[in-house]
Amino acid sequence: MSNYGEVWVYAEQDWGSLHEIGLELLSKGKELADALNVKLCSVLVGSDVKKHKDKLFQHGADKAYVCDNPFLKHYDTVKYTKVIEDLIRKYKPEIVLYGASVQGRDLAPRIASKLRVGLTADCTDLQIGNYKHTDKTEYKNILYQIRPAFGGNIIATIVTPKHRPQMSTVREGVMPTPDVQDGRTGELVEEKVDLDNLKNVTEILKRVKTEKKVNLKGALVIVSGGYGVGSRENFRLIREFANVLGAEVGASRAAVDAGFVEKDHQVGQTGTTVRPKLYIACGISGSVQHRAGMDQSAKIVAINTDPEAPILGIAHYGIIGDLNVVIPKIIEDIKKRRVD
Repeated sequence: MSNYGEVWVYAEQDWGSLHEIGLELLSKGKELADALNVKLCSVLVGSDVKKHKDKLFQHGADKAYVCDNPFLKHYDTVKYTKVIEDLIRKYKPEIVLYGASVQGRDLAPRIASKLRVGLTADCTDLQIGNYKHTDKTEYKNILYQIRPAFGGNIIATIVTPKHRPQMSTVREGVMPTPDVQDGRTGELVEEKVDLDNLKNVTEILKRVKTEKKVNLKGALVIVSGGYGVGSRENFRLIREFANVLGAEVGASRAAVDAGFVEKDHQVGQTGTTVRPKLYIACGISGSVQHRAGMDQSAKIVAINTDPEAPILGIAHYGIIGDLNVVIPKIIEDIKKRRVD
């Protein structure tokens, strides 16, 4: 595998702007590249995307591979797969990372299939280490691809030592966005795109953009409700609590599945991963899946009637009591203090 090198991060973009996940992955990508003593590179595909290179350099990329072509203006599975497959075959990266976003989950497995390499989905951590196979073969400096498995009940470490590149998709929000380094530059590599003789190319007739009403990833304070809230009508108490604190409204999967609140509010392994300064869990038992999406919060407060609830095991502060009694008292006290 000596011919392979570099750590690549797919810099996802659409509607003229970079998606946050491509910047988040540069932080972990930098750790991996330093451990392997290779360059950290971003891959930009689209139309009029060269303008984003400086932002990638300022967030840690040493090199940017740019494929800029009017025919790549809108994301298309067939076109983007062909472009990135060609890049990988030409430059032979050691590792390629994608966001576990809608686009990343569509693109990465198709590239893996074309290249006949492994792909580990929805990773929550990545490390470099050694691995000894059962046939006694030892592999040095390979990618440990770490993710929850069996419904979140265990954390599995997966390796793909025999083929390159090693590829993973990584959950949004689990890696911190690296600090901006003003004035930092890097190497630009502009590649021509060969889209001749492609089959099954989709023709896009119309695109409609719908703005998300919930910004859990960017929230400093989140008030989340679980199945213990009891009903959709009772969830108004969670919304009122969040409104008083200037917070976003979150929810557990159980609350979403019960129809108490829309899925955009879901926090957890199958929802959004968050790391706010304050996370208040109301009526949430704290399953492994939910904790995986919020346990990096700076401060966690849990309100629950069950003193043995798992959420209390990671909470900095726990309030044992009925949320229908506790929350109104907190709201009343906050309003009183503001008046005083």
